[in-house]
Amino acid sequence: MIQTVPATSAPVTDVIGKYRWTICGLVFFATTVNYLDRAVISLLKPYLETEFRWNSGDYANIEIAFKLAYSLGMLGVGRIIDKLGTKMGYALSTFLWSLAAIGHAFVSSTLGFSVARAFLGVTEAGNFPAAIKTTAEWFPQKERALATGIFNSGSNVGAIIAPLTVPLIAESIGWKWAFVITGALGFVWLILWFVYYEVPARHARLTKAEFDYIHSDVDDLAAAAITSQPKVSWFKLLTFRQTWAFVVGKFLTDPIWWFYLFWLPDFLNKQYGLKGTEVALPVAAVYVLSSIGSVGGGWVPLNFIRNGMPAFKARKLSMLLIALCVFPIVFAQYLGQLNMWLAVLVIGIAAAAHQAWSANIFTTVSDMFPKRAVASVTGIGGMAGGLGGILLSALVQKRMFVYYESIGQLQTAYFIMFWICGGAYLLAWGLMHLLAPKMKQIDLDAEPATR
Repeated sequence: MIQTVPATSAPVTDVIGKYRWTICGLVFFATTVNYLDRAVISLLKPYLETEFRWNSGDYANIEIAFKLAYSLGMLGVGRIIDKLGTKMGYALSTFLWSLAAIGHAFVSSTLGFSVARAFLGVTEAGNFPAAIKTTAEWFPQKERALATGIFNSGSNVGAIIAPLTVPLIAESIGWKWAFVITGALGFVWLILWFVYYEVPARHARLTKAEFDYIHSDVDDLAAAAITSQPKVSWFKLLTFRQTWAFVVGKFLTDPIWWFYLFWLPDFLNKQYGLKGTEVALPVAAVYVLSSIGSVGGGWVPLNFIRNGMPAFKARKLSMLLIALCVFPIVFAQYLGQLNMWLAVLVIGIAAAAHQAWSANIFTTVSDMFPKRAVASVTGIGGMAGGLGGILLSALVQKRMFVYYESIGQLQTAYFIMFWICGGAYLLAWGLMHLLAPKMKQIDLDAEPATR
């Protein structure tokens, strides 16, 4: 049934945004906690290496366990969220990943860390399918990239908070408490989520003006209500080129973000000798820039659209410009020879460009697919991104980093990785353009010949 809300005599400017931006704030908070929990281990690596006698290969194996579980989780979690709905699906995922994060404190072996990371990976997989579906439900198409950019900046805020707090906690009361304290934040979010969240069609305090604005790009408001439309199978979704465009884009670019997240503290340690709390400021600086990029990446296509450019063209042009902004990372080590902060700056710009890219590539799903399939397609793409991360870790980081570390030339491994980072987005953009030149929304019920 369509929501019945009283008409309001308030001007549109007084009602537009009151609740949908509150919902965006909740998703931002969840994404912040999500990334804070997964970033903790990279900052505790020196402590854990000492206690458990890890080398680069051991750490890579633990990282692979997380990514493999995350990928498999992505395959199924989108379907679960489409079935349960955003309210219960998001809550269940956050509850379980918070337990998993705290569980790291009770691990006493390298194998135990692999198990804990796997459980964290499979449960954290729910964040982005739920977040993208929430955005599709609460925002009209023209605002989705901006909303996505805002909530996606939570991944940077989480990564900023981590280096400013985790080493300090580890130094003060022990590394185990770093897992416990950060993991417990998820339960704070759960309280706020159940207090404030509901889908627009059932939100008791949502005005008719804002409800209509949210669905302003839908001709029939009934399409925005909860209906009995059948769910779409994975196999059917995989018959669309638009699905594969998203899959390819995530497969090639997600691993780069994993690299920044899990290896940046190690790079600063091995390249410049920074240890413990010394890495806090440069790592935080990279993610401050990333936050700016995330929001800016949502603003750029919105600005193009406001100036009369078609939405699909605005998205494509924005993503091309963003891909070009990543390329200077190939000069990170050259610049770092002059001053460490020049390397931090160029890595930060690349990380900012990734987040701008992420804000747009996630939005392509709601551009190309009806809301009932958004979480499922996001999950498929997320799985592809996780598999790309596994491939990068197994074939590049694990073998290459271990080899060059063994011969005392680890800087060469980072040089190769920065070239991979610089080229991945341009390749992804080209392939996405070939697969989905116009990014128009598809009809899931159409015959194959008409797609």
